[in-house]
Amino acid sequence: MSRIVYVNGDYVPEQEARVSVFDRGFLMADAVYEVTSVIGGKLLDFAGHAARLERSLAALDMAAPMSSDKLLEIHRELVRRNDLDEGMIYLQITRGAPPDRDFVFPDPETTPPTVVLFPQAKALVDSPAARTGIAVISIDDIRWGRRDIKTVQLLYPSMGKMMAKAAGADDAWMVEDGLVTEGTSNNAHIIKDGRIITRHLGNEILHGITRAAVLRFAREAQFEVEERAFSLEEAKQADEAFITSASAFVMPVVTIDGVALGDGTPGPFTRRLREIYIDEIRKAAV
Repeated sequence: MSRIVYVNGDYVPEQEARVSVFDRGFLMADAVYEVTSVIGGKLLDFAGHAARLERSLAALDMAAPMSSDKLLEIHRELVRRNDLDEGMIYLQITRGAPPDRDFVFPDPETTPPTVVLFPQAKALVDSPAARTGIAVISIDDIRWGRRDIKTVQLLYPSMGKMMAKAAGADDAWMVEDGLVTEGTSNNAHIIKDGRIITRHLGNEILHGITRAAVLRFAREAQFEVEERAFSLEEAKQADEAFITSASAFVMPVVTIDGVALGDGTPGPFTRRLREIYIDEIRKAAV
């Protein structure tokens, strides 16, 4: 069955979806995106994703093409039309398709933004990887300086995933000046002596919506949380580690560069955090 996607005001079968060859998202990665998870046909933390979208658009001097309420309506309609019970809705907004290629931004009065959304079915709650944990490798972080903006400039993270695959691992943690920044598509966390340690917010990492929710729930559950940079060596000596993202929720990391954490299986604190996150986020789903 063909998916129904949204392109500039129309709901169409995916094979009929079209975007101009002059679209700046295609030519220059001049675009931002968001991913909102769906459980039981309901959207998780939509308000957080909508707020970050506005922040990303403003950082690139792009006007929001519609209100958050309208975006919510489109998300819900895609869930309904695709009978999506569990998975994600991807949203991408580009600066639009001017008459020709040019480095100069087009006039927003004459070049409207391109808005595309599509669903992706995926098992999120009962994830096999969450039961076994994942292996990560470390790679140099050579991305641009504004990683806090959720742009579609994903070539290096994609290359990082392939480096991990070639090494027999599942993902890569990026390292800058000896300090872990984040994973290729997720935020990185370690646990030592029952304390959660995760990099502080700044331009160096994406301000993860799932990260924020997990840390909030963790503090409410009386976990100690320390937001600071940590080194790769500190990570390898941690008791547990995990990543957070819209599609992974709380995912245990059991090895880093081949070094096993604890006994090499998902630890008790990480397992509990995942349970808390899923329970709490379900309650707030829309």
